[in-house]
Amino acid sequence: MSDHELSDDPELGDEALFQPAADRAYQDLLGRIGEGNPQPRLAPTRRALELLGDPHRAFPMIHVTGTNGKTSTSRMIESILRAHDLRTGLMTSPHLVRVNERIVIDGTPISNEAFAANWDDIAPYLAMVDTELEAADDAPLTFFEALTVLAFASFADAPVDVAIVEVGMGGEWDSTNVADGQVAVFTSISLDHTERLGSTIEEIARTKSGIIKPLASVVTAAQTPEANAELVRAAELTESTIAVEGEQFELTSNAVAVGGQVVSVRGRAGTHTDVFLPLFGDHQAHNAAVAIAAVESFLGDGSRAIVGDVLAEGLATVTSPGRLQVLGVEPSVIVDAAHNPAGAASLAAALRTYFTFDDICFVVAVLDEKDATGIITELAPVASRFHVTTSSSQRALEVDVLGDTVSGVVGDEATLTFDSVADAVESAREWAGDDARRAVVVTGSITLVGDTIALADAGGWAR
Repeated sequence: MSDHELSDDPELGDEALFQPAADRAYQDLLGRIGEGNPQPRLAPTRRALELLGDPHRAFPMIHVTGTNGKTSTSRMIESILRAHDLRTGLMTSPHLVRVNERIVIDGTPISNEAFAANWDDIAPYLAMVDTELEAADDAPLTFFEALTVLAFASFADAPVDVAIVEVGMGGEWDSTNVADGQVAVFTSISLDHTERLGSTIEEIARTKSGIIKPLASVVTAAQTPEANAELVRAAELTESTIAVEGEQFELTSNAVAVGGQVVSVRGRAGTHTDVFLPLFGDHQAHNAAVAIAAVESFLGDGSRAIVGDVLAEGLATVTSPGRLQVLGVEPSVIVDAAHNPAGAASLAAALRTYFTFDDICFVVAVLDEKDATGIITELAPVASRFHVTTSSSQRALEVDVLGDTVSGVVGDEATLTFDSVADAVESAREWAGDDARRAVVVTGSITLVGDTIALADAGGWAR
C-alpha cells in the first residue's frame, strides 16, 4: 500500500475543499493494523456491516480472486458492465497514489467529499466493534477490514446496480468474503503470499476457492491441474456452475496493434471477433477472455451474449494504471506492478512481443516477503542493467540486501544501487535518453510503481 496522501489536484475543482476531511479519514485508516498483517477472520467485518444495516446486501456482486491479473480483470468487467448501462461499484487494492482509487463509483474514484462523509457515517460503528473486540482480547478492525466496510457502505449509498470486488488476499478469510458473490472469478493462481496462504498451489487454490458461494457461477482462467481440481471440487460442493478457460470459453486470437492489441474471444454465450483492447501483453488478452465470460455469467449464467457495440465500448475504454503503463516518452518509461515471478515472466514476455527496445534498464524494489530472486531471474533475459532501490513501503527490502540478490543473478556490472527512488529513476532516464531504442521499466513492487507515478506527476514528465 502506498502511503502517499491524497493529491491536491487543481483539476479536481471543488474536490480540494474536501481534501482536509478526506486526509483525516485516511489517516484514521492508516492508524489501524496494516495490510501486511491481515487477520484471518470474517466475524468483525460482518459485525460492523450488521450494525450498519448490511449494506453489502443492497446490490449483486462479482467477486474476483487469483494471484496475478485480479485488478486488470476487475477493471475490464466493470468497464463492460458500465457500457451495458449499469451503474457500477469497483473495489480494488492496493492503490498507487490516492486511496480513492480503491473505491470507484461508475468509473470514477470516489470523491473526497463522499470518502470523508461515508467514513464519518461508519466510524462510530467501527468504534463499537473495536470495543467489542478489545473486550474479547482480540485485535481491533484492521485497515483492510475497515476499508471493506467503507467500500460496501459507499456502494449502497451511491447506489450501484452491481459491485465488482477484488479480494485483498486469499479468499476464504478475506474480509470481502462477508458478501456473497453471484459470480466468483479466478484469474491465474500461482505461488505468492506463501507465508499466509500455503506453500503449494493446491493449498493456495483451496483458500481462494472459499469465495465460491452456494449456487454461484464460477469463471476461471486456465489453471494448473492442482488448482483446477480445487476449484472444481469447491464448485461441486456448493452446487455451482463452473466455466473454465479453454473449455467453456477461450481466447481464439490476439494480435499486436497500435496502442494495444486486437482480440477475438469465444465467450460462454457468443463469439466476439477483432475487438480492440488498449492494454499490452498476451496475459491481458487472456484476462479479457475471463472478463467477458464473467459478464456473460452475470447477465444470464452464460445464456446471454454481450452486444457487440457494448463490448467494443467497454474494452476500448478500459484502463489499468500501473500495469504495463507507458508513463513517459523521450525516453520511454514503463511501469508495471509485477511483484512475483509469474508476473515478472508475463512482463518480460510482453516486452519482447509488444515493444522493440534494444536495451532496457529495470528500476526495481521488492517487498521483503516476496521472491526477489525469482523476479530478477525472470527479468534478466531482457535486461541490460538494473537500478536497485527501495520504495516508500516499510516492508521494502533494504537496498544493499536486494542489490546482493540482483548481482547474484546478473553480476556486479549490471547492478547499480540507489538510496532513493528519485535517484534511481532519474539516473535510468538519463541513461535511456542517450539512445532512442532504450527504455526504463519500473517494476517489482506496487508501491514502487506508485512512487514513480507521483514522481512523474511532480516532475511533469508523465505523458
